[in-house]
Amino acid sequence: MKWLNTIIKYRLQLGILFLALAIFTNIQAGFWPSFILYLIAVVLIVGHFIFGPLRLIQDAMEQGDMEGAKKVINSIKFPGLLIKPVRSVYYTIKGNLAMVDQDFDTAERLMKKSLDMGMPMKEAEGANKLQLGMLAMQKGDLKQSESYIRAAIRSGLPDKENEAAAYLQLSSIMINKREFRAAKEYFRKVKALKPTTPQIVDQVKQMEKYITRMPG
Repeated sequence: MKWLNTIIKYRLQLGILFLALAIFTNIQAGFWPSFILYLIAVVLIVGHFIFGPLRLIQDAMEQGDMEGAKKVINSIKFPGLLIKPVRSVYYTIKGNLAMVDQDFDTAERLMKKSLDMGMPMKEAEGANKLQLGMLAMQKGDLKQSESYIRAAIRSGLPDKENEAAAYLQLSSIMINKREFRAAKEYFRKVKALKPTTPQIVDQVKQMEKYITRMPG
């Protein structure tokens, strides 16, 4: 739907153009002939500020164009005007981009901000908590990491790949806690999900070398 992306990209400019046409028509022919132009202008301008270009950001991220995603998200100058569900997604995406840059402190702050606002879908909430758990793992805070990951599983995750990542992290945490029986149980859950993401598959192969030697 390239035409929709084009409208979203130039929504503000189009709104200003329609507003100018509405004012011109109003002067020349009166208010009622210009009413529809005013309406279109208001819809476009208000839509630009309360919905933002999130569709463009998500498309860029799905294509792996992180620089394009950053460029679009940085074009949002007034995130406080976004409606609450969209603002929550905005902070989640900014957090994801910060993670790509390995700016973990910023990523954590933004994801917590998103979580505090309430996620539009339970699965999105679960994915957000999972990422916070992984960030805590990066910082070596195993207790906080475990808490977030368990909360993510309870909230629900969007797909089997995310579920596998969650159970893999829990397995790793249990190994660190020397709770080997639990570690093996979570590892079995990972394998049962049959993940295909290369990074997870590689981690499973690496962990499998050690987990079979563990007691329990």
